[in-house]
Amino acid sequence: MIKIPVHGVICLLICSLIGCNSRINGRVSASLLNPLDTEIFELTILHLNDTHSFIKGDHFNLLNDAILLNTKKKDGSPINKITVSFGGYPKLITLFKKEEEASQNVLKLHAGDSITGTKYYTLFKGPKHVSPDSVMMNQICFDAFTIGNHEFDDGDSGLADFIDDLHAHACNTSVISANTKLSKNSAAVMGEKIQPYVIINKGGIDIAVVGITIGYKTAISSNPDNGTTFLSELETAQITINKLTRLGVNHIVLLTHNQYQRDIDMAKTLSGVDIIVGGDSHSLLGDSTFTNLGFHAVGDYPTITRNADGDVVCIVQAWENTHLMGKLHATFKNGKISSCEGFPLMPIGEVFTYEDIDGTNKLLSKNDQQNVLAFLSREDELVAVTDNPEALMRIEQYDQQIDTLLKQVIGFTDENLCLERIPGQGRSNINGCRKLTYRHGSDITAIIAKAFWLTVSDADVAIQNSGGARVDFPKGKISFSDLYDLLPYSNRIVTADISGAKIIAVLESALANHIDNGGSTGSFPYAFGLRFNVDTSKRAGFRISEVEVISRKTMMWSAIDTSRKYRIVTNNFLSTGKDGYKEFSNIKWTDTYIDYHDPLAHFIERLSEQNLKISKLPKEEYSIKSFIDPDGCNHSIYDDCVYAW
Repeated sequence: MIKIPVHGVICLLICSLIGCNSRINGRVSASLLNPLDTEIFELTILHLNDTHSFIKGDHFNLLNDAILLNTKKKDGSPINKITVSFGGYPKLITLFKKEEEASQNVLKLHAGDSITGTKYYTLFKGPKHVSPDSVMMNQICFDAFTIGNHEFDDGDSGLADFIDDLHAHACNTSVISANTKLSKNSAAVMGEKIQPYVIINKGGIDIAVVGITIGYKTAISSNPDNGTTFLSELETAQITINKLTRLGVNHIVLLTHNQYQRDIDMAKTLSGVDIIVGGDSHSLLGDSTFTNLGFHAVGDYPTITRNADGDVVCIVQAWENTHLMGKLHATFKNGKISSCEGFPLMPIGEVFTYEDIDGTNKLLSKNDQQNVLAFLSREDELVAVTDNPEALMRIEQYDQQIDTLLKQVIGFTDENLCLERIPGQGRSNINGCRKLTYRHGSDITAIIAKAFWLTVSDADVAIQNSGGARVDFPKGKISFSDLYDLLPYSNRIVTADISGAKIIAVLESALANHIDNGGSTGSFPYAFGLRFNVDTSKRAGFRISEVEVISRKTMMWSAIDTSRKYRIVTNNFLSTGKDGYKEFSNIKWTDTYIDYHDPLAHFIERLSEQNLKISKLPKEEYSIKSFIDPDGCNHSIYDDCVYAW
């Protein structure tokens, strides 16, 4: 990578305004930046954010057009794609320890959303278990952790339980959020577990780390208790900085879960801030190293701006899902940033595989492994590390419990919740379900859509494809295993604002996918908060009619407004335009990073807490008001339509 010193960036900023002649090796003269040079302090920050219970690592495919390999596929053809393992806590723990030992005055920070996103959260949450995320975080031993919106997904009590797990270790990471105001009941339970900031002394210098949690998003899209509120991020940050300045603390780090662009905007408005270590937007910052690997960097690491005082502010973020660690090195002179530099470090494995012609994964030869490692290691951002043995052991212990936990009963139903794709198709494995779903379609898919709608509290409409649901829920017990059988895919739920006209268009495209284009019947659309007539005997573009939406406030139905924007929640598979939902592909989606399974799991568990069973929705809540098959047979009138899908 090419490293551009912050001095050079500052020089460009200043010279563009006043013109400059004073340069030293391409840098602005220190005397130009800060005439006083009596106190120099260097700080290294190692940081994560938005790890979302991705305990294990991931992999990417390295397209090989530059490495000469001796290994060949079975048929003698060359290997053009190499699988590289990267990220995950076992590698990150090793990397944190290595970088901490190599640096002085180190802060280790986590900018929120540690939890929710994989089965390691869904299956191990609650007071009966110790959170795998807390176990991994405590091996790194963060100095501070700010609360993200997803820390409230299971209410204030869920947050309290996670903090208890985090503090069960001698590390005792400081949990901070200056703008989170807990309800009276929650404050009584949590006591002093959450602080607005923490002051940490490094090298004889006091550094204040201030926590900021994104407010509106947390209140709307997560599940904080009634009475728990969030103050203005900007105003709270400034009030807290002013307080710290009066206490004589002049090195200020904001640890925010507040989105990359919002951090930039906030930095320009604030007085007294030096560094912002952020999260929430899952922003990958860096240079062409990551772009060349097929990832999308959205800004510089670090991103440099100036605060309201005209002083330099360094802003960083470390992507998502334990993919990498951010490493920032900042130099202070007289309590002000004079330079900052760094780049994210992506830990990679030292073993590389390829896919043979028969679909099996095989190891490269030892010599080829070394060649690939040497090629990747040319980039400073890619660091080969070994997995931390203790982390591997703890993951294995959790994995051994998963089969047992999947059998855990989370709820009950006193009636068959039938699976169907298209009304009358007969996809259910339960005798009698074809008749029960003949008019209005799948029971369980309608419930999935409602669970999405309830989870995203400002959504107008939830849309789910029929093929995303795979099994019935027979009468009786419902376990986690049943839930994962129903929703076997590793998806997340996403949101976007879409016009009424485009909603109708995407419903039409979903139908055309299997009626006209030979696609799967799994594209047949279901929804909650939206209902419509379907006439598959008509030509494309005219099959959906009498579309209505429901008001969250009144729960009354009204005709869709084709010019109005509606907030849609769906799964991230459909959001890419797959399964015929092509209109979704050119829309800007917001990833909630909520695991596909969690909304339905929460829906069932909340009913169980009230001693209620999950049951079919009222017929007026089903998305299909009426259905006519391609032969023109109306399922609302005739009971014997037999079109063979």
